[in-house]
Amino acid sequence: MLKHFPPKLLHIVELSTSLLYCLSSTRFQMSATDIYTMSRINMGLALTDMEGHEEERLCGKFRVACGLYSYNLRDVFTWHLLKTIIMGQVLSLLICGTAVSCQYLANAKVETPMLQSFLNYALLLLVYTTMLCTRKGDRNILQILKTKWWKYLVMGLADVEANYTVVKAYQFTTLTSIQLLDCFVIPVLMVLSWFFLKTRYKLVHFVAVGVCLLGVGAMVGADILAGRDQGSTSDVVLGDGLVLLSALLYAVSNVCQEYTVKNLSRVEFLGMMGLFGTLISGVQLAALETQAVAAIKWDFHISMLFVVYALCMYALYSFMPVVVKMTSATAVNLSLLTADLFSLFCGIFLFHYTFSTLYIISFVVITVGFVMFNAVPTYSVLPESGSNEDDPTDASAESPLDHLLSVGRDTERTETVTALAAL
Repeated sequence: MLKHFPPKLLHIVELSTSLLYCLSSTRFQMSATDIYTMSRINMGLALTDMEGHEEERLCGKFRVACGLYSYNLRDVFTWHLLKTIIMGQVLSLLICGTAVSCQYLANAKVETPMLQSFLNYALLLLVYTTMLCTRKGDRNILQILKTKWWKYLVMGLADVEANYTVVKAYQFTTLTSIQLLDCFVIPVLMVLSWFFLKTRYKLVHFVAVGVCLLGVGAMVGADILAGRDQGSTSDVVLGDGLVLLSALLYAVSNVCQEYTVKNLSRVEFLGMMGLFGTLISGVQLAALETQAVAAIKWDFHISMLFVVYALCMYALYSFMPVVVKMTSATAVNLSLLTADLFSLFCGIFLFHYTFSTLYIISFVVITVGFVMFNAVPTYSVLPESGSNEDDPTDASAESPLDHLLSVGRDTERTETVTALAAL
């Protein structure tokens, strides 16, 4: 007889029966207000579930399978993914700005990578370290230095030397080797994240990384076909070793960044990076580039190139922790693979590089790999703490009522079935 009733009505009756069953149990003592609230919740759940089933029935034809996981396209192509892609490409454009300004400086016979890094760290020091100095209590810079100074020293050292070694590698090896070996940062990041951040990956993430690396291969192939295998071959082994060392140091720095911005504070990370980065790069600048800086023929053009480089790097360092907090250091580095492509596109107009269709194919392949990586979220077994320090109004934390409903929903459905069976 029940089969003649509309399914929607039966669903509402189910959940209403569950409510009556709970009220009849001696385990529950609820006030009139509580009863009213629970009835509203049950009705809301019923309507939501019915809408969900109807949506799934209507949109089921858009569900696709990639051989690894089944995706609903509406769940994959979300606003969050679009924001992630856009913000990742903004980071790539900032790196492109640093690359173009470096190329113009190199054309002007100015080779001072440590001076350029020093300017960036000095800006971070002036802004974010000053902000730390104005804080009070345990978040003050003095308290941070008392307890964690050596950790931030290691982080700053890794970041400074990563920037220096990759620039130094251009003196010994080719552009092709640098572009290929620099991708070593991604597997190293995944390994370090697995052990230190307790990040867990699925098969689709490894496939996505492979797809992105195929895109890089297409880009390198286009460079070779276009005759852009620039650089030196004076000591290829040393140059390749410097690139691998740089990738390792970048991975260490990025893992430290992800942990700090997700568990402590973006301002703390940037303030400590500005403090120790300025000290380390300042010492190294005085030791290695004093003569090179003195030989610079300063004019408005050279000065503006230094300003553009410093501002692009400052914006990159300031903006990157925001994207890392939204996704992960690995996802950000995957999105940064397109930075070389943006530099090549700029080079076509500014430095008369030869265009190749493989550049477009490479960009599409890298973007597809990035979407695949973010389609299935990674998860960490390491709990985050203090993630709202930079944003006290962050509403991402689950309220006790939300937690109660999420935990009790399956139990409620089980009791519903039991109650109906008893009837």
